[in-house]
Amino acid sequence: MLRYRAKLLAQIRDFFAERDVLEVETPVLSSAANTDPQINSFSTISGLGHQPGAPLHYLHTSPEFGMKRLLAAGSGPIYQICKVFRQGESGRYHNPEFTLLEWYRPDFDHHRLMREVETLVLHLLTRTKLAPSQYLTYREAFKLYAALDPHLASTEEIRHCVERCGIGEVSGLTKDDRDGWLDLLMSHLVQPRLGRGQLTFLFDYPASQAALARIIPGDPPVAARFELFLEGVELANGFHELNDAAEQKSRFRHDLQQRKRAKQPLLPMDQRLLAALHHGLPNCAGVALGIDRLLMLIHDASHIKEVIAFPFELA
Repeated sequence: MLRYRAKLLAQIRDFFAERDVLEVETPVLSSAANTDPQINSFSTISGLGHQPGAPLHYLHTSPEFGMKRLLAAGSGPIYQICKVFRQGESGRYHNPEFTLLEWYRPDFDHHRLMREVETLVLHLLTRTKLAPSQYLTYREAFKLYAALDPHLASTEEIRHCVERCGIGEVSGLTKDDRDGWLDLLMSHLVQPRLGRGQLTFLFDYPASQAALARIIPGDPPVAARFELFLEGVELANGFHELNDAAEQKSRFRHDLQQRKRAKQPLLPMDQRLLAALHHGLPNCAGVALGIDRLLMLIHDASHIKEVIAFPFELA
């Protein structure tokens, strides 16, 4: 598996070298953190020694913020292969430390980037026979597999759909947490059916699930975001990137409000990223792809431990 991993990484580097996309490195430790309530960061005490009150630094959950600072400084198209860290994520497809491929393309939108993701992944999946790739909107997937319009259905109708589909007892969700109930349907009913024998790209997510993506005006407005699935497994998450500093700051604040309500740690927002956005992030699209999950699918592994030299408990 070490040899397979090394070959895969070499193929990825060759792919980007042919397209003149520059490999970069950004800090693993940062004074800021990912404010997303769905993601928890590892923290470490910094400063000279371990003095009381020394500031915390955080292991990055993605190289995204550092890479956007490089883009704003004029780097042009860039990619990075690195270790990232997420607290509390452990299971068949999760290890708290994992390998991520992330890249950014100036002057691409998310549709053009989806095509490049498809080209790369099919290039890496030569051992696997696949049907032609499938492109579905979030709405089309929910109508197909949950008989529900996720944009028009009320929160009560979404909850009834959860009950009707026999997902079982649900805890930790309030009755009015619309996105929480949609995520539940997504993970239990829709996602397991995506990418069966083919790459499936899901796009046009609800605007409330935009994360770091732009919002596309319309009725309803949707997020310029996509995800890639193969055999029911999420492989990649990409955006037509938000480059509005004021909107990004507003989203960070909204994240922190959600964290406060959920009694989660309140994390420092990345002021350097906001400064870079204010300076000017070029029109671009970016995507993160999980290398370990891709190796699992290529080699038909049943657990992420099979493709990692040192799983977290043996690190």
